[in-house]
Amino acid sequence: MKNYCGACGSTDVRPFYRVDCVPVHSVINIYSHAEAIAFPSGDLELAVCAKCGFVFNWRFDPRTMHYCSQCEETQGFSPTFSKWHRNLARKMVDRYHLHGKSIIEIGCGKGEFLSMLCEIGGNRGVGFDPAYIPERNRSAATERIEFIQDLYSEKYTAYQADLVCCKMTLEHIDEPLAFLQMVRRAIGDKKETTVFFQVPDVRRVLTETAFWDIYYEHCCYFSLGSLARTMEEAGFAVMNLTSDYDGQYIMVDARPANDSKPSKLAAQNDLGAVMDEVRSFEKESAKRISEWRCDFARIKREGRRVVLWGSGSKGVSFLSTIGVGGAIEYVVDINPHRQGTYMAGNGQRVVSPEFLVDYQPDTVLVMNDVYLNEIGEDLARMGLRPELKAVCGKTAAVPAVRRSYA
Repeated sequence: MKNYCGACGSTDVRPFYRVDCVPVHSVINIYSHAEAIAFPSGDLELAVCAKCGFVFNWRFDPRTMHYCSQCEETQGFSPTFSKWHRNLARKMVDRYHLHGKSIIEIGCGKGEFLSMLCEIGGNRGVGFDPAYIPERNRSAATERIEFIQDLYSEKYTAYQADLVCCKMTLEHIDEPLAFLQMVRRAIGDKKETTVFFQVPDVRRVLTETAFWDIYYEHCCYFSLGSLARTMEEAGFAVMNLTSDYDGQYIMVDARPANDSKPSKLAAQNDLGAVMDEVRSFEKESAKRISEWRCDFARIKREGRRVVLWGSGSKGVSFLSTIGVGGAIEYVVDINPHRQGTYMAGNGQRVVSPEFLVDYQPDTVLVMNDVYLNEIGEDLARMGLRPELKAVCGKTAAVPAVRRSYA
């Protein structure tokens, strides 16, 4: 157990939420029910730092992590996500004047975002990720990109770039301050280098009591303020703090700090609010989990057919925390590389949307409400009209008329 803050070093930390025996990985493809049930587990216990507001799993064991090409983390098969992702790439090219420049992406996944940055701006890139699969990337820009199938570490700090980009990766790193300090050392005297980090927003998780957004791989949870404070502690000057994707992601732009002290941004002053939200989550989370367990017990008694839509980390966390038993047999995913696999720790089979035509579910339970409309259109296209709702409580009507995707 780690009884200090990995963002500021303080020992003024306390636990507030615990779930034992959760899968240590939630996006690794598992190809048998038996393997899924026997998948390695670990204990999750969130703690909060009273000094900086950083939230972390103090029972996290980094030795359990095994990132490889079997990881299937991409969201790129969703039209909703892909549209947002490309718009973000365009904005970054414009904001940072990325034309004919060099870009490093730490945690590039399947290389989608780095490829877009290089396509749009005619840039060169280097991407680091053990989950990268060369044959999956068909971008015309790949001839200008070097992909290294490894975790970024000290042995790669000789690589230099005009932009260092790191999206949805810092939350997986057990010692975020030490990692950011390594990135800062790698930049050296190149003070004009911009760094861009994107992570999930812990305040949304806390205020929505979104326990399904807490899972083992995510050992770190940031607010805008705690992210900015950690960046500054590592030697960066924060230029911009933003929230995007319906409030799910927070993002920071920064550069190596110089002798002058930049003025603090208003979004950095959130420590008191975070501590209040932690106390609220601590009180409400057990109640919410109990309500879901009662709901699924009733579903099982009534014999209703419910499927979960979204086989990624949120789905694994939700099923593991609730323990739905046989109330849910199938999980739907539009990613063809997830279909035919099994949910870690729970064993539900992952199926394609077309499977539902024969299965005829009564309810489709959506893990991420940002996709409600997209999923409703998919259901309408197949002539299905089940109840459609998100785990957060939002609902949507399935369109009466089938829509064309041409």
